[in-house]
Amino acid sequence: MEKKTKPSRNDSESTIWSFLTQKGTTASFICITLFAILVRIAVSIHPYSGAGTPPKYGDYEAQRHWMEITLNLPVREWYRNSTVNDLKYWGLDYPPLTAYQSYIHGLFLRYFDPQSVELYTSRGYESYIGKLLMRWTVLLSDVLIFFPAVIYFIIVYYSGIHEGSKSGRLWHFAMILLNPCLILIDHGHFQYNCISLGFTVAAVSAILSDRDIVGSILFSLALNHKQMSAYFAPAFFGYLFGKCLRRHNPFLEVLKLGLAVLGTFTVLWWPYLYSLEAPFEVLSRLAPFERGIYEDYVANFWCTTSVIVKWKRLFSTQALRILSLVSTVSTCLPSMLLLILAPSRRNFLFGLLSSALSFYFFSFQVHEKSILLPLLPASFLAIDEPLIFRWLTYFALLSMFPLLRRDELILPYVALYGLFVLLYNAPVQREDTRQTRSPFTTLKYFVIACSLLLHIVYFMITPPRRKDAYTFKCLEHF
Repeated sequence: MEKKTKPSRNDSESTIWSFLTQKGTTASFICITLFAILVRIAVSIHPYSGAGTPPKYGDYEAQRHWMEITLNLPVREWYRNSTVNDLKYWGLDYPPLTAYQSYIHGLFLRYFDPQSVELYTSRGYESYIGKLLMRWTVLLSDVLIFFPAVIYFIIVYYSGIHEGSKSGRLWHFAMILLNPCLILIDHGHFQYNCISLGFTVAAVSAILSDRDIVGSILFSLALNHKQMSAYFAPAFFGYLFGKCLRRHNPFLEVLKLGLAVLGTFTVLWWPYLYSLEAPFEVLSRLAPFERGIYEDYVANFWCTTSVIVKWKRLFSTQALRILSLVSTVSTCLPSMLLLILAPSRRNFLFGLLSSALSFYFFSFQVHEKSILLPLLPASFLAIDEPLIFRWLTYFALLSMFPLLRRDELILPYVALYGLFVLLYNAPVQREDTRQTRSPFTTLKYFVIACSLLLHIVYFMITPPRRKDAYTFKCLEHF
């Protein structure tokens, strides 16, 4: 029997993808960029987290409230519980760079719609112009930070690590820029993950091009925007430390990187260095141990195994913190040691993926949106390890489905899922383009069928509500 192969680029000249790749490189990149912006705008017209659901609404209100707080209170009061800043109502729980970003976005909102960021009276503010301005802040952040970082990565990756065709480069660019999970969370659910992930992409690109000090500063910015960027810290540390050990003066190289990181942190934390207590006051807000070891339906080890082992009932919060710390360190340590002993660009990209997955599966207080972190390095490896990228994206979408259904984002979810499938199967040369039928094919279709079934079950069947604390107290009293 004649062996079937994927259609080559020459065999698919009539396709839209071939039309795009036949144009100039700059024109093709611009087309993909404009399409990515259009997709983000289309998703942003749908509902967001907590729309019209008082008293606390959702992540949209949290982001708006941080703009309100940072605009109307002194910087020293941003993380402090007081009569004018009730931390129980969406208190700031991200590092200072998020607060500064909220302040800048707040200035933008106040210029066009002052009522949207007035102290106290703006709680739950959901005017049309206010929502439009909030959506624009996300889009502008994405275009100004994440988009340039991705372009930088593609230039670096294909100039020193991978020899790829023009169509392969464009496909890779589209896969990262049109990541359905990031678009749905930032432009649907409503967050600013594009900022911290953009800094991370830029940091990776700088380090791959041997600009280690610049990369260290950029990664420090990512850490100071969202503490979850620490998912990548073991890989960054292992790779940079391994490179330093192979330099003529290792101590000097480590010192330069250390000073760059320390200087960046000092500048960003300067308003909170006026006393010994102030930095710890901020740090206490960054580690919400009281929320438990996981939230909602996150697809990590603790949530999955809680069906059998009731972790929250059997162990105290302190015991779970130690258990998760040991599990996380022990699983990410091998890849970090490999990077120290054998630092290479390829190992660095795999180390980022390994480290992020270790944190996602085993760290404390993981929620659904954290899947964006391991998905980022998987997208870096999309052209070399497309199967890892494809299946991790499928599983990420499935794990986020309960959250997106709650936000009434089913239509953009289905549309972006379909768009990802279409783009992934574009006729470009990848490592999986010569696959033949194997025993794993049956398993693949079985997994797809199970995923479809879970979507249908969760969409059609509403689980019973948990009884509230008052009901339990009444039963106990009775």
